[in-house]
Amino acid sequence: MHRERVSDNVFWFQSEVYAQVTAGVVAGPQWAVLIDTLALPDETLSIREFVEHELNVPIRYVINTHYHADHAWGNCFFPGATIISHANCRDLLAEYGTQSLEEAQKHNPALKQVKIVLPQMTFIEGNMTLRVGKKNLVISPSFGHSGDGISILVEEDRILFAGDAFMPVPHIVDGDVDDNIATIKEIGKLGLENIVQGHGDIILRGEIDAAVKDNISYLTTMKKKVRAISRRKYAEDLLEEITIEECGKSIVLLGGLARALDYSNLESIVYKMTH
Repeated sequence: MHRERVSDNVFWFQSEVYAQVTAGVVAGPQWAVLIDTLALPDETLSIREFVEHELNVPIRYVINTHYHADHAWGNCFFPGATIISHANCRDLLAEYGTQSLEEAQKHNPALKQVKIVLPQMTFIEGNMTLRVGKKNLVISPSFGHSGDGISILVEEDRILFAGDAFMPVPHIVDGDVDDNIATIKEIGKLGLENIVQGHGDIILRGEIDAAVKDNISYLTTMKKKVRAISRRKYAEDLLEEITIEECGKSIVLLGGLARALDYSNLESIVYKMTH
């Protein structure tokens, strides 16, 4: 697992095992906040060990940016912490979490000790704020990747933990392409120093404008190309003709997962346009 200090008492973690998924920690003098858990127990427990033994504070809060397994299934490893999320995240985790976990456990013994733990503190509209030492965390809805997404702004440092609302290849299968475009546009207006993506590397200040434009262009181009074929007979069969490069992304992103994400995006958009 990769670890990096982003700012004073702000840390970033990236999985070496699954899809370059990320998590974050904001530490205060008495306790710390964990932003997302990782896909596998060993990596999540390594974060806990770092916070408890290197930073010498307990994790009091865990924030789930959305309900997907690689961001929320590690809640169970922080029994003394309060879990925070959007209200939709709690609902979706309650509806789909246990069944999905049971199915995953059949194929992956590493998940045997995992249990679904639902968030105890949620919000629906507006922002939630959380003070951690000298840092103010502003928790806001960030829909698009999913209908429950949130992002966390470390206000003093202008660092945004964007969850999967911002990725090297945007992924909207469980969300909405227009919502994701709107969220990315709002992120571009925040005057940030860093964007911590839900997957992939940290985006630095000098790279943010280009990354915002690139993601908006990808989603907009993909939507236009799907619309062009959506009225044709057997439109789904024509999706193979739309390449990820034509939409402005590289096939090598996210360790080679880019094309799979891109194709599922195309399938999702054409389905919504034709049903």
